[in-house]
Amino acid sequence: MDDDLARRIAGHPQYQALKARRTRFGWILTLLMLLVYYGFIMLVAFNKPFLAQRLGEGVMTRGIPIGFGVILFTIAITAYYVRRANAEFDTLAEAVAKGVLR
Repeated sequence: MDDDLARRIAGHPQYQALKARRTRFGWILTLLMLLVYYGFIMLVAFNKPFLAQRLGEGVMTRGIPIGFGVILFTIAITAYYVRRANAEFDTLAEAVAKGVLR
């Protein structure tokens, strides 16, 4: 990529908006994931009796569905990121490309 094209892209207002939105969104999802993951780890470290409580008469404890919930949360926020990236971020990137290559 030549330097002129890179400068035009970096200076384009829609590119600046794309970069800001994508960065903010990435940080929000990162903080949510850290909160959920480390919240679970803190439960494991400091409240084992809560996680060890049995659900019903079987062998399943509260820790199993909570841990499964962490995995499902990870899948859900990944799917949400992909959906938003395909809808919003790709549209903005196309607008930047059209605006710069004119």
